[in-house]
Amino acid sequence: MHKTKLGILGVVSLAAVLVLGLTAGAGSARPTKGHKIFFLPKLIGVNVFTENGKGAKEAAAKLGESVTYNGPTEAVAAKQVPFIDAAARQGYNAIVISANDPNAVAPALKRAQQRGLKVISYDGDVRKDARTIFVSPPKASDIGAFQVEWMGAQIGYRGQIAIVSATPTAANQNTWIKFMKQTLKKPKYKRMKLVKVAYGNDNPTDSAKETQALLRAYPNLKGIIAPTTVGISSAAQVLDQSRKCKAVALTGLGLPNQMRKYVKKGCAKRFGLWNERDFGYLATYVASLVLDGKLSGKLGQSFTAGRLGKRTVVKSDGNSPVVVLGKPLVFTRANIDKYNF
Repeated sequence: MHKTKLGILGVVSLAAVLVLGLTAGAGSARPTKGHKIFFLPKLIGVNVFTENGKGAKEAAAKLGESVTYNGPTEAVAAKQVPFIDAAARQGYNAIVISANDPNAVAPALKRAQQRGLKVISYDGDVRKDARTIFVSPPKASDIGAFQVEWMGAQIGYRGQIAIVSATPTAANQNTWIKFMKQTLKKPKYKRMKLVKVAYGNDNPTDSAKETQALLRAYPNLKGIIAPTTVGISSAAQVLDQSRKCKAVALTGLGLPNQMRKYVKKGCAKRFGLWNERDFGYLATYVASLVLDGKLSGKLGQSFTAGRLGKRTVVKSDGNSPVVVLGKPLVFTRANIDKYNF
């Protein structure tokens, strides 16, 4: 009798486990695979990276993965290293990173790789031997050329311009600036003169101070390009407060929600970006596929990234292998209310 009761209890327990398993899977795209992904932006507390994190968590929910979003409060490469080391110690399977410096974080990433973690870079690339694949925004050459054109169209393709960038070591910023300089050499832009590249360290206060310094140092300045969401919103605020919006044009890369009021005041007639939530979504999809062994970074590999559709591994602007997010969005007074991020 005792054995019979134990047998019945065993059957009931097994049935309960099966029911719980079916219930847990209900409403999800697929059951949790147990992969832990650490999503490490350049810094936290900045809207653009917050949007990346939201996209990462959306993709993780779709894929049955687990994502932790965290990072330093300053855009300093050395402050990313402890997060990399902690992820390796705490049993994460992959790190998705936007690097503040491609070389400074490489040794820590290589240590993580030696412990079996997969490394996917996005936004700010890292050294090629320290990651499997780079998830890129639009082509760097296009990003540089677009920003020069957006500026040129506002100032009649003539006059002094300056750049307010992020940190001096930010690989993506430096690459875009390199292509801006190349674009400025073309005949169409020969009357536009780049007088200075300033660095606001992706910090609102520093970016505002750099903008103010430019206005003082170059009284004939016609325009500012800020290829950073922190930089462009800080520059817009300074131009607005100093009543310089009509005298000094502004463009670059910014979030529509941050820039809306300045666009409507005429402080930025045209600027661009890509959908940052989609960016985090795509990077997490790539990480999941790499962990599943379905994506190795071989050129020509194709895959479907959920709601973003088909993507292919390519060689782009010297970085290889790369998965490209897509073309930038362009924001103006006429369309900015259509976007909410």
